[in-house]
Amino acid sequence: MEIDHLGLVAGVIDELGLVELTDEIIEPHSLEQVSGGQVLKAMILNALGFVSAPLYLFSEFFESKAVSHLLGEGVEAKHLNDDRLGRVLDELYAAGTTAFFLKAAMQAVRRFKVRIEQRHLDATSMSVTGEYEGKEESETEETSSSEPKGIRLGRGYSRDHRPDLKQCVMTLMCSADGGVPLWLKVASGNAQDNQEFAQVMKEFGEQWTSEGLCVMDAAFYTEPNLREVGRMGWLSKILGLKPRPSRTALMD
Repeated sequence: MEIDHLGLVAGVIDELGLVELTDEIIEPHSLEQVSGGQVLKAMILNALGFVSAPLYLFSEFFESKAVSHLLGEGVEAKHLNDDRLGRVLDELYAAGTTAFFLKAAMQAVRRFKVRIEQRHLDATSMSVTGEYEGKEESETEETSSSEPKGIRLGRGYSRDHRPDLKQCVMTLMCSADGGVPLWLKVASGNAQDNQEFAQVMKEFGEQWTSEGLCVMDAAFYTEPNLREVGRMGWLSKILGLKPRPSRTALMD
């Protein structure tokens, strides 16, 4: 049985306490062979295992691995089937991915003593393949305010140069100290940076702290964003402004 580099990944997950944190949100059931936290740990190990396979082949990845050593005593590869993975993903979605990410990030900051006075904020697109049929942009869907609202996979500005594919947009804030992710927000495929940055800053400030400095690219610098963030600290490149001539140049 192999462990390879996954032993190091599993050790960091254990030190972070991510399995226990997940099990607080997804309460284990007596009939389940593997808890939600162990499933999440397995998905992280698979994602960092340098392979890519659909969910129904997920268990095959662990057939050659020391599963009980990586995930816990009694866990077998066959327990990691697509039904179990799908249920855990559904439960995490229902709990709120941003809220869960926040709890995990806060735990990492406390345990590893990460400094968050300076943060970096940026967005990227993530392309997907497949039809992903759904409502058109002009259509609306009535949902209760207590229900989670899904994003819309659609076409937008593609940072991986695949305008033919639908996508979603991920906005991520990281600490300057070690590049530790602090805040995650996933938006529909046609979301614009200049619409997301100010909102992410405000949401971050409400949950963490508005003190410190947030570094972003020029997409942030718009009049609506400046009004929305108020006196929060930020640093951004400003495009379209002509530099003032120096005193020497004026004298010449």
